[in-house]
Amino acid sequence: MTNFLIKIFVKDKDNVENQEVREKYAMLSSITGIIVNILLSIFKIIIGVIANSMSIISDGLNNVSDAGSSIVTMIGFKMSQKKVDADHPWGHGRMEYITALFVDILIILVGFELLQSSIEKIINPEVPSISNITIILLVVAILAKLWLFIFYRKIAKKINSAAIKGTAYDSISDSVSTLAVLISAFVARFAGITIDGYVSLLVSIFILITGFKAIKEIIDILLGQKPDPEFVKEIEKFTKQYKEINGIHDIMVHDYGPGRKIVSFHAEVPANANILKAHDVIDQMEQDIFAKFGCITTIHMDPIVVDDEEINNMRKETEEIVKNINEKFSIHDFRMTDGGERINLIFDLVIPAGEKIDVEQLVSAVRKEIHNRNEKYYAVIKVEHSYV
Repeated sequence: MTNFLIKIFVKDKDNVENQEVREKYAMLSSITGIIVNILLSIFKIIIGVIANSMSIISDGLNNVSDAGSSIVTMIGFKMSQKKVDADHPWGHGRMEYITALFVDILIILVGFELLQSSIEKIINPEVPSISNITIILLVVAILAKLWLFIFYRKIAKKINSAAIKGTAYDSISDSVSTLAVLISAFVARFAGITIDGYVSLLVSIFILITGFKAIKEIIDILLGQKPDPEFVKEIEKFTKQYKEINGIHDIMVHDYGPGRKIVSFHAEVPANANILKAHDVIDQMEQDIFAKFGCITTIHMDPIVVDDEEINNMRKETEEIVKNINEKFSIHDFRMTDGGERINLIFDLVIPAGEKIDVEQLVSAVRKEIHNRNEKYYAVIKVEHSYV
């Protein structure tokens, strides 16, 4: 069914880097979600009123909020496609994240409202009237939500959308919620015992947990979270095809919304290379990365000495010293300046962000070890934190 809908409503469906194609996918997911959730909410609320079941009504109201979420997501996608202007040179892609945050807040508000209703139902319990038709319709609702989860997840993966991904997991949580309501209906139908209020309470708590988790994910993105390690590896692997480049470091990835990544890094080139040729290679690399990954890239060129045996040996020894302290540590921009009686080893020492270590002790330990190798060697170290 998902492939059928995509084939009908999304032209040029494989060109997912195109913003218009992404918008078509988003419209398809939103409109489908609105229709399915409105139908489910109508059926559940009617069934809940007839059966006098607060848990079924609660589940129906949750579907109303899901339909509202789809509407907000659709509006967010429309706004995110707005072209660049003087005040927003990187476009409006983050509106997709902002609307996703708004949707998550709506989910939490619904969860609190259902929590209050559930407590009232526990205090004043009533045995619901559950028929076989009610049970059948609840099973159908579970299957519909499971299909929506698969539908959303496929589209979210296809266009790399955080907003639709959140909606997908909201759908699977709804399936679990409705399953809990179905269990409550079975108990009432065949045992004559009401656990309706307690099940509704569990549903509301489950909705709240889902909402808070989703909010955390979106806030992390808006704050500037660590980039996808696989994406960083792909960039590093891609740059190795250029024989003029000895390595890259100081990679930074800025996310201005889906399809709007800004990447920067330093590329090491031989110090004795033709500067015009090296610059031409860097320019070509920037263009190739844009063609391959669809991200704007700025590359800083770092010249390093590669044909001096002493420098190469000492670079390798320094790397070993640093790795012996912590395998995650690395160095770059290594160079040596000979002042006669004193030789300075100048380099940047990179440690992972969040690494708990005394920087002064680290620098002192590395300097001491280098000086012990040769009394003429003095380390000049700049400590940096990795951005990836």
